[in-house]
Amino acid sequence: MYPPITTPFLDDGRTLDIVGTKRNVERWMTTGLRGLVALGSNGESALVEESEADRFVETVRDAVPSERLLIVGTGRESTPATIDASRRAAARGADAVLVRTPSFFKPQMTEDAFLRHYAAVADASPVPVILYNFTALTGVTLSVSVVSRLSEHPNIVGMKESGGDAGFVSSLVNETAPGFQVLVGSAPTFFSSLLCGADGAIMALACVAPDECVSIYDLVRGGRIDDARLLQWRVTPLARLVTRRYGVPGLKAALGLLGYIGGPPRPPLLPAPPEAIDTLTAALATLRQPTSQVV
Repeated sequence: MYPPITTPFLDDGRTLDIVGTKRNVERWMTTGLRGLVALGSNGESALVEESEADRFVETVRDAVPSERLLIVGTGRESTPATIDASRRAAARGADAVLVRTPSFFKPQMTEDAFLRHYAAVADASPVPVILYNFTALTGVTLSVSVVSRLSEHPNIVGMKESGGDAGFVSSLVNETAPGFQVLVGSAPTFFSSLLCGADGAIMALACVAPDECVSIYDLVRGGRIDDARLLQWRVTPLARLVTRRYGVPGLKAALGLLGYIGGPPRPPLLPAPPEAIDTLTAALATLRQPTSQVV
């Protein structure tokens, strides 16, 4: 279980909040999370300058114990830029890199283009590569056939699949090389994805409900399916709020409500509106209630 952590900015949205970053990471490291992901989609990576990215990775690495994994998002639109970002992240302590699909030239992002791109990145990266499908955001998709072929590369170790299609997840599990790890990014379908054979998750919900997310994983692995299903039912409303409904601004607002350093999103993203704060407050309160008061 890995949270794709947010990138805290100071009040103007222009400056990295280094102190806030350290506080957040240190708090997440008191939970059962296996590690974390920096500069993923929820980290506003597309809005962060390269020099900021380097400093952020250094800051996070300093606060993450060596026995836990630091995964860094290094996907860029060009293959050379992705390779450069991956090398820089590795030099600053990343254990693996998460590489989203390039998507600006959508019609030209063919299977051959993806195969060539990821093979080149994996050949050059000093640390293992994790593929990243986020079709709702990018508009392009790594097909099962492409992932199957890429899974044979010795330096491509897994994939984050952010769609909510459990059938697609099942196909990825069944048609990739032994040892290739399928991680999901859709919290509402986390339970069903685990039943389909997914190895874990990188999802926004783990930022605000890390213990619950780890528990779902542990319950499924321990064969306590009914308990896992109930916990999934309880976290799903909050999961939908901090992803599809309110996005990164909502996730940052929820973190602030929980005592983390959320901070503002970076423009052009707008802060979560007042009604979002009220809705998130209610959802967080409901999640903390005993089960007997919720059912």
